[in-house]
Order: sequence, then structure tokens, then C-alpha cells
Amino acid sequence: MNTDFIKGIIPPIVTPVGPDEKPNEQVLRNHIDYMIAAGISGILAFGSNGEFYMLEEDEMESLLKIIVDQTGGRVPVYMGVGAIRTSKCIRLARLGQRLGARGVSVLQPMFIKPTEDELRDHFTAIARAVPEVPVLLYNNPGKTGYPISQTVVEDLAHRIPNLIGMKDSSGDLTETMEFIRRNRDVGFKVLVGKDTLIYPGLEVGAVGAVCSTANYMPELVCSVYDLFMAGKKREALEAQYRLNPVRLMMDKSSFPVATKDYGNLRGRDVGDPYLPNKSSPPAQMENLRQELIRAGLLDR
Repeated sequence: MNTDFIKGIIPPIVTPVGPDEKPNEQVLRNHIDYMIAAGISGILAFGSNGEFYMLEEDEMESLLKIIVDQTGGRVPVYMGVGAIRTSKCIRLARLGQRLGARGVSVLQPMFIKPTEDELRDHFTAIARAVPEVPVLLYNNPGKTGYPISQTVVEDLAHRIPNLIGMKDSSGDLTETMEFIRRNRDVGFKVLVGKDTLIYPGLEVGAVGAVCSTANYMPELVCSVYDLFMAGKKREALEAQYRLNPVRLMMDKSSFPVATKDYGNLRGRDVGDPYLPNKSSPPAQMENLRQELIRAGLLDR
């Protein structure tokens, strides 16, 4: 199975909506072109910052058709799967396969807390349902309440042929390093899931990063990866340092509204978050605006 395409900066694309919470197709198409022109290496549909938990399956189907069509093979599209029920995850993974997704990213189930055996069976069933599609785990303990353990990842990486990598959003560089070290003998690909850790992740063997910030400052985010790969590590680190304050200010907004707030401040017109989330209050919006100014991404 060819997995060479799994690398670089992959934004979890936001879902642009109008006042009626209906997806805005033209803004979505424009946003895809904007990010590709800035140098992204792929697009993750229905990631956390894509508000997947707000979308019905028919909405996912129509949105994925648009994303795949507008991308036009210029970069790979990944199908994000974040449902709790195994059968629904299988259905969504097969939807992604049918509509042309090059890979599937599977979040551990939220709200419930499966045992390691249950989690192994869950991921195994999903991967075996789409045997010709590369499957990546998505470890996000901050949002699900528990991590995918090193033991589970190592077992799956060595036993399931098409389970070929993961996005690690633990924010713990030791954990990321261990996912890489324990599975490098099978070519397991690890993507960093924290935008503030792109540079150190690459230093320890990650192949790229899934970055919400690439929705609104893709040129800066991609420069961290591109400079690093060109051997210009000092410049790459400086780009990372320029990125970090912008990303850290997002944590003062409720999740995940700051991604759309920043996008709108930079003229992307992606609309508001789905209710009950709301855009950041005025004082926080001004904080976000000031960080963009300090980073040289917005005029005063």
C-alpha cells in the first residue's frame, strides 16, 4: 500500500456556513483553493475544527463531494470519522472510500471509555471494512477523556495492514516519540496534532502535522514544514515561534470557535460556529486580532 502521500501540513478544514447554518458551497470551494495555493499537503474533512459532531450524515456526504471535486486531485483528501458506534464509523469510512477520500482518520469514541480490548476491536473492524484505504488513528485524549495507549497502537500497527499511521493530539512530545519509536519498523507514519509542536515533531520523526491554524495562516504554517524539509532549521524554528502565540490565544476562546474567528478576521468569510457555540466575545476577538497583527498577518 502506497502511503508516500501522507506527509506535510494537513488542515482540518472548517465548515463554512451561513446564518441559517447551511453550508456555504462557494466559500468552501474558495477556501480549498486558498489553502492549496499556500502549499498545504492535504485536507482533512470532518476533523474537530470542522465541527464533525454537528453534521448529519447527508450533510457529510454532500460536503465531501464538494471537497473532493474542488480539490481535483491536487492534494489528498482524508475522511474524518468521529462517531461513537462502530457500525456508524464503518458506514462513514465506506462513504469516504466511495467518494474518493485517499485516507480515513478515526477518533477514539467520545463519552464512553472502552477497555483496550474493546478499542482494539473497534479500530480493527473499521480498518477491515475499508482494506484498500490507509487508515490513521486520531489520538485526542483532551476531547475524549482518555488516550489511545501505546500498547493498543503498537498491536494495531503491527497486525492490521492498512492501519498505517496516526495523528497524535496528546500534546505530549514523549508520547509522540514513543508512537514513532515503537512502530518505525513497520513504517508507521505519525502526524503531530498540536500546531505548537510542528518543529519538534519533525525533529523526532513525525512526517507532518494536522493544523487548524492552516485554515487562516497556511503560508506561515506551511513554512515551518517547508523550511525544515529544506534543511533551513533555524528559519523553521523562527516560523514556529511566530506561529505559537497566535495558536495559543485560541485557547482563551471556547472550542473550536477561534478557528472561524481567525479565518473571518483574515477575510475568509467562513461564518459563525454551529450553535450552541458562538463567536468569541468582543474583548477576546480583539485579542485574536492583535495576535494576527503581531504575527504580521493583519494590518492595523
